[in-house]
Amino acid sequence: MIAFDRSVCNRLESAESKEWLVTNGIGGYASGAVANVLTRRYHGLLIAATQPPAGRTLVATKLDETAVYKGIEYPLYTNRWAGNIIDPHGYIHIEEFRLEGTMPVWTFAIADALIEKRIWMQPGANTTYIQYHVLHSTGPVELDIKALVNFRDHHSSTDNPTIQIKRVRDGVTFTPDDDEGECLILAPNTRFLPANEWYQNYELKVEQYRGLPFLERNLFVGAFHSTLQKDETLCFVISTEHSPERDGKKALEERRRYESELVKLAPELPPRLSLAADQFIVNRSSSTNPNGKSVIAGYPWFGDWGRDTMISLPGLTLAVGRPEVARDVISTYSRYVRKGMLPNRFPDSGEEPEFNTVDATLWYFEAIRAYLEQTNDLSLLSSIYPVLSDIIDWHLKGTRFNIRVDSTDGLLFSGEEGVQLTWMDAKVGDWVVTPRIGKPVEINALWYNALMSMVEFSDLLHEKTEEYTKQAVKVKKHFSRYWNADTGCLYDVIDGPGGVDASLRPNQLFAVSLRHSPLNYDQQKAVVDICASYLFTPHGLRSLAPGNPGYAGVYGGGVRQRDSVYHQGTVCAWLMGPFLSAHLRVYQDPITAGKLLHPLLMQMTDHGLGSISEIFDGDAPFAPRGCIAQAWSVGEIVRVYDQIRKINVQRSESKI
Repeated sequence: MIAFDRSVCNRLESAESKEWLVTNGIGGYASGAVANVLTRRYHGLLIAATQPPAGRTLVATKLDETAVYKGIEYPLYTNRWAGNIIDPHGYIHIEEFRLEGTMPVWTFAIADALIEKRIWMQPGANTTYIQYHVLHSTGPVELDIKALVNFRDHHSSTDNPTIQIKRVRDGVTFTPDDDEGECLILAPNTRFLPANEWYQNYELKVEQYRGLPFLERNLFVGAFHSTLQKDETLCFVISTEHSPERDGKKALEERRRYESELVKLAPELPPRLSLAADQFIVNRSSSTNPNGKSVIAGYPWFGDWGRDTMISLPGLTLAVGRPEVARDVISTYSRYVRKGMLPNRFPDSGEEPEFNTVDATLWYFEAIRAYLEQTNDLSLLSSIYPVLSDIIDWHLKGTRFNIRVDSTDGLLFSGEEGVQLTWMDAKVGDWVVTPRIGKPVEINALWYNALMSMVEFSDLLHEKTEEYTKQAVKVKKHFSRYWNADTGCLYDVIDGPGGVDASLRPNQLFAVSLRHSPLNYDQQKAVVDICASYLFTPHGLRSLAPGNPGYAGVYGGGVRQRDSVYHQGTVCAWLMGPFLSAHLRVYQDPITAGKLLHPLLMQMTDHGLGSISEIFDGDAPFAPRGCIAQAWSVGEIVRVYDQIRKINVQRSESKI
């Protein structure tokens, strides 16, 4: 149970630093802070995916609730205005906050009355429900609720939209002049008083910290009034759908049933992990594949990225008992392969995908390998095998961005000026912070793993394996070029413009953690030990070791400052997965691995509640930063948790 009492909820600093998230499976979401105060441009009750899973638009920002009980007014909401002016301080009335499944639930205490508020979304629809329930009172509770809306891209600040407001049965609709769509707010059994007034100068604290425009405005479209007795309920429906479900009780039952079924698919896992994993799975249908699936890389601001999808896929789907989703994702992405490359990113505005990645395609092989290991689904393998074979051919002869196999050693070269291709992809304008042109160590660990996987795939389908075996043997032989005898670990990049890069980074871990390793045992152990000594933190691994030139232990500031240090010491939570897999391979000690994982699991009670953050500061106390919920953070933690669990089960069974 994730729950907080007044010691957290009544302190603004703590209550606004903990954020909740609910999603709808098509790219839409709702998000906010426990304190009910806006701190991000991404906070809102309905951020609708107008072109699922893209085109995400803030359409309904917040409801400002005032309860009137026995003649006294109690504001239940909080606002921060320009100049850090807090008015009102509604957070002081929060008795408790908890997550029920993925639903945020508040209990407000006013005199002897208790009011419960909860928020959820309808699976597969741009519809959010906000329910108020009087748990206890000794008289009527009046609720006056102001509805504040918007119509803007969720990455932007509000410009100057003209929004048409129309009163309808049980509520109001509002539509921008450019007719991009219509949103409705319904609250049956209320009295509605329309309005049309822009509230100016909301101060967004987190955007200010991030060096971005931080003053916002929202449109007050009207106020709803209702009087509730003990045990009575009021439910708001906010939707861009033509005919949303109006029955709040029925919608709540549907949401609970949906989450209950998810948890049943993997009863051996903590329910929190299954629910966290589901938040990233989204529909990406097309004319050729109406059941297509993809993965949102992170909330609130990322769309679906090829690299993030393939890294996180085993954990988000296979470990939680949803292999059919993995199949749909693998099939979906096979249709987007061009010139032997998987897309790196699908733009949020729906344009053609971008292909600036060298590793997404190689992670695709690992995702397929993991899927086949669990399902033995040869029908899928047979259907995509020509695509996989074509990928290998393109890498051998060369494709975009100078991605090509060096015929002298069989290793994969990649990179050109001005382009970021590996997962260390921060870029500021034309400045690529960590270009890594040459032969990055993890790329060739992935290349070797892909070739060995291709040998297995070919064998399963009774296809020829000789060429893939020959290439894999060559890569393994020349992988020895990465060994740095002076430090007893692997170079980060070889054959770069400046020769070798000996920076101590976590990328070498993949030469140990992937199924097919090109290293011997002593080398594997040396890699794990040095990463444990200099890169490991309780929340993941540093992207660069302290003491290296350019190390930065704190992530913050404006866009340029943040991006300049993103891979210069910042801790990446997802790297805990490969580290622990490598640790298990070397030490075969699941008890220790479980203890090392525990602090990151506990992080689900902080920052993004019920999920795992994208990054953390490299220096203690390792403050959470970046996205409040990151797909590869969750996916890798679920995957390695399941790996540890299975080893413990096997050992227990062997003793019987």
